Amino acid sequence: MTSFCTRGRDTGGQACSTPDGEPADLAEPADLAERVYRQYSTPLLSFCLKLTGGDRPWAEDVVQETMLRAWRHAGTIADDTSNLMPWLATVARRIVMDDRRARRSRPQECSPEPLEYVLADDQWEPLLWKMAVADALPSLTAAHREIIAETVLSDRDLKQAAELLGIPVGTAKSRTYYAIRALRQALEERGGG
Repeated sequence: MTSFCTRGRDTGGQACSTPDGEPADLAEPADLAERVYRQYSTPLLSFCLKLTGGDRPWAEDVVQETMLRAWRHAGTIADDTSNLMPWLATVARRIVMDDRRARRSRPQECSPEPLEYVLADDQWEPLLWKMAVADALPSLTAAHREIIAETVLSDRDLKQAAELLGIPVGTAKSRTYYAIRALRQALEERGGG
C-alpha cells in the first residue's frame, strides 16, 4: 500500500493518506523501518566500519542511530526503498562526524593507559622528606645541622646560607657535602634511606 505524507501547516505534524484519500495505517512506518533494516543493515554496517576505522561497537551504534532516524522520517522516505543507501550513508556519515566533534570538544574523561602508570604530582613527598630530615638532624654535629637547616629545610642556595651563617661559600659547600653524607647515613640507620 502506497501512502503519501504531507506536513500539516497548522499542526506541524504529518498527515498521511493512501491514494484513495483514506488515512494510512499507523503501523506502516514500522513496516517500512523493518524493510529498510532488513535490506540495508549489512551494507550500512560495512560502510560504518570504514567510517569508524574498524571500531565495531561504534559502527553498530551508528547503524542503530541511522535506522532510528530512518524510522523517525518514515513519512518523508519514499515507499520505494530500493535506493535508500545514499540517504542512509549521508545520515551515518553525519552521525560519525558529530561524534568526532563531540569527542574533541570535551576533555577526555580518563586516560587510555592504566591509572597505576599515570604520574601524579605528589605533594606529600617533600613534606615527608623534610620530616625525616628533621628527625635525623639531632644525630648530626651542630655545624652540620646548621647548614642542612639553611639549605635543605629552608630551600636556600649555598651563597644565601653562607651569608646567613657568616661563613665563606667554599666552607658552606664542603660542610653541606659532609652534612648530607652524614644525614644519608643517619637516614639509612633509621630505615628511611
